[in-house]
Amino acid sequence: MDYEKILYDVADSGVATITLDDPGTRNALGSQTLGELIAAFGVARDEDRVRCVVLTSSHETVFSAGGSLDGFAAEVPLLEKHIGTAGFPRLFRLIGELGKPTLCAANGHVLAGALGLALACDLIVATEAAAFGTPEIDVGVFPFMIMALIYRNVPRKRTNEMLLLGERMTAREAYEAGIVNKVVPAEQFEAAVAEWAGRLASKSPLMMRLGKDAMFRSQDMPLLDALEYLHHNLTLALSTEDAAEGVRAFFEKRAPEWQNR
Repeated sequence: MDYEKILYDVADSGVATITLDDPGTRNALGSQTLGELIAAFGVARDEDRVRCVVLTSSHETVFSAGGSLDGFAAEVPLLEKHIGTAGFPRLFRLIGELGKPTLCAANGHVLAGALGLALACDLIVATEAAAFGTPEIDVGVFPFMIMALIYRNVPRKRTNEMLLLGERMTAREAYEAGIVNKVVPAEQFEAAVAEWAGRLASKSPLMMRLGKDAMFRSQDMPLLDALEYLHHNLTLALSTEDAAEGVRAFFEKRAPEWQNR
């Protein structure tokens, strides 16, 4: 597929990088961009050589400003607007069910719908200059689609503050709120992202897929249902060759050679 709003690349290490590349709109998440992201994540899911996906931006100061305000205000039928924003839940679900670890490299401001996109990823590394926020309420909208993701990552009262006041938080504040995993100076950012991505790509692809699926599916289960489901997953994992290889490699003090089965 030819992309116009994003870039897609796969390194020899197995790390796929999806780059938001529409600086003229501050990487606004319009219907075309959402469609290209869905396509790119689908390719990454289906390519065996891909072990990990990094999502980042080519913009110097903005990861993404969120949904396209032009699209929200356009004089088009309501059904067309509904269809135009359907890419958000599709994309969030695709990332959750990807079966491969995802790392958001927030090299700039992460705002509105982009915060949901970042939170859909497993890990977030941010530069010190990045800001995070849900400013929708200030322009007469509300962050409906991303509420589900924010409430699953951030304490409720802090989330209420974000949604109702529309204020931004610094990268450090986002770290303290549990939104961001790591905050690094700009000069250390690329190295920090590469180090984590390389570590993720070095793990057993099979176990990553089993683990990722279990993480996504068990998060909203009642406790007893989750325990039973995860018990079955553990039994399945212990039946794989990769589990046996990992244990052997540990005791033999060598790097494991994953068989992906």
